[in-house]
Formats: sequence, structure tokens, C-alpha cells
Amino acid sequence: MKFRVVRDEFADAVAWVARSLPSRPPVPVLGCVVLTADDLGLKVAGFDYEVSATQSISAEVAESGKALVSGRLLADITKSLPHKPVDVTIDGARVAISCGSAKFSLPTMPVEDYPELPEIPENTGSVPADLFSQAVSQVAIAAGKDDTLPMLTGVRVEIEGDKVVLAATDRFRLAVRELQWLPAEAGASGAALVPAKTLSEAAKSAGADSTGNVDLAFGSGHAIGSEGMLGITNNAKKTTTRLLDAEFPKFRQLFPPNHTSIATIESAPLIESIKRVSLVAERGAQVRMDFTSDSVLLTAGGDEAGKAEEELPVNFYGEPIIIAFNPHYLLDGLAAIGADTVEFGFTNPEPDGSGVRRAAIRPAVLRPSSGEEPSADESGAYSATQSEFSYLLMPVRLPG
Repeated sequence: MKFRVVRDEFADAVAWVARSLPSRPPVPVLGCVVLTADDLGLKVAGFDYEVSATQSISAEVAESGKALVSGRLLADITKSLPHKPVDVTIDGARVAISCGSAKFSLPTMPVEDYPELPEIPENTGSVPADLFSQAVSQVAIAAGKDDTLPMLTGVRVEIEGDKVVLAATDRFRLAVRELQWLPAEAGASGAALVPAKTLSEAAKSAGADSTGNVDLAFGSGHAIGSEGMLGITNNAKKTTTRLLDAEFPKFRQLFPPNHTSIATIESAPLIESIKRVSLVAERGAQVRMDFTSDSVLLTAGGDEAGKAEEELPVNFYGEPIIIAFNPHYLLDGLAAIGADTVEFGFTNPEPDGSGVRRAAIRPAVLRPSSGEEPSADESGAYSATQSEFSYLLMPVRLPG
């Protein structure tokens, strides 16, 4: 094998593939990348039986061939090379890398020991790269990190014709995003649970390129997800991942059709205020929000650790409410919404006749504000705003 490549393209391809490799591979070969040079150029690939990543780049190939080398070491080397053409050759059982005056020699491993890369299922549909990146980033923040609860570490993908719904939850918050896409078949229908980590990496890559479409391959027609595999193609990058075999919680019933009160507030001042007052919240315990007719008072901390409070103007409709949130989860939701003005939908506790305002114990729903003033029905309830993105957040219980 002998080829010459552009340094930046080579470094980017190796770095992207190496990111999908396990940090502690069960066997050494699974920590490697495969370099395949042929008439079509150079292909860099990695696979650990769960996730595969492949990127093709242009190369001047003098001799076709294949080599298996340490992925993370090759990534570290290629990103440190000078900005000059890179020459790669096989020298016995080693790979020689030459770039300007820099020269490296790396050991190879037997290519025949490497697992065969999986085939991508039949294409299901496509979505613009920037839209795919935005939608996945909005929901993936709510996915769980606990591998002992696999159903919470994934993003639920529901497909019905030209509509896709993404959902993720870690039990404390739930993010749901709807989007339009171009299905390969008009009657495409099905659902799958995709590992959030892999989907996020693919979305970041698509967001960086932000050109063209991302093709999602779950299979065709009503066989979506039946192969237990998802293929993601974005320009020259291809990823496959095994789907999670777990039951995702029924999430739609968690969103109330009506709210007893609604608040709209500018996002930027609220985000800065939360960051300030939460400085005194021990281990990010909670930020309390006391809503009245025209303002919200944010407080955090106590007498021992320090206390902070800040008041912001708000447009509030309905009965005043007191509610507390984990500040990190609240900031995640506000960042995911990404709108100038955000709407909070609350479901107040039922009055107990004491006349004392009680703290909310039911989830709040955050959405981008529609800009329209909500109107109550005869019972005093406000219809939930329809939005492409919704972020449901459990409150933290307040004493008393």
C-alpha cells in the first residue's frame, strides 16, 4: 500500500473515526482503524461490533492495499503533522508516515483479525444536515447516562410518513422534537430506540458540515428497525449503530392538554440570572422561582452556604405559583429551546381551602413562546401551546 493525501483531510477523517472507538477495547484490534487504499481513494474505518464509522477521502494511490493501525495513536500523530502532503506506505509489518521532515513508523496488526464492517440497511429517508443536527442536540441532552437503564440512554425515533418525532428522557426531564423529512417511501412507519451518544456524535458531525442531507437507514416500509441497525450517511461519512432492544416509556401522556397558569419571559436575562443565583446552591441543589402577576423572584442557597435572589419581569397568566428546579436541567432546557422568549406551562396544585399558596409538585412544560397572549376557557384553564419542541421538567420538592 502506498498513497499520498492532504494533511487536513487525513487528520479530520482519522479523528472522526477514532472518536467512535472504545476507550478500553476488549481486544486490541477493536482499538484500531482500517486504512484501505484503492482506485476510489482512501477509506478510513473503525468498528467495535456496536458502532462503525467510515469516511472516504481523495488520495493519490500508487499501490492499493489495506492496513490496521492504532486509531487513537494515528489520530494524535496526524493532527500534529505539519501542513504538507502526507505519504503513507507499508514497510513490512509497519506503516511509514512521512510529512515534510516528520517521519513516523507504526506497527500494524493482522487485517484478517478485524471484524467485517456491517452493511447499511435500506434507506428510510433524509433530512437536511443542519435540521438533523439541531433536532438531535435538542433532545439528546435529556437522555440518561446510566447504562443499567438502557431504555433511558437512547433517543426514541418515531416515523410516520413525512413526520419524525424524537424523544429522550432520564426520568427527571423529557425532551420531544417533531420535524418534517423526506421519506424514501410515502407509507414509511415505525419506531426505533437509537443510542443517544452515537446519534449525538453523528449530529455534531452533520452540524459541522451543515451541507446536503443526512440519510437515515432503518430499513424500508413497515420493516423499520427490524434489522436492529441504523445507518447514518452524511456526505462521505457513514455510521452504523445497533439499536437498543428496550421499551421506551409512553411519553405523550405526560404532557397535559391544559395549564392552570402560563408565564412568558425573555430567555437571555433568565439564563444569566439562573447562573448567578445558583452559585450559592450547594451542589446545584435547586433554584426556587416565585411567580406573581408581573415578576418572578429567583432564590437559591440558605443562611449557612450563602443566599442569592434576583427579580425579573414576566408576563404571567393564571394563579401565582412557587416552583423549584435543578438549575442545570433548567439551563439545559432553555439552551435547547434557543428562543428569545420562553413559555412555562404550569399545573398548580388543587387548592386545599387554607388560602396558602403551595409549591408546585407537577412537571412544568417549557416551549418557545408563540408571541400570542394566552386565553383561558370557562374553567380558567389555558390550552397547551403547540410547538415543534417541548421540554418537560420535574420540579424539586420544597420543604413544607
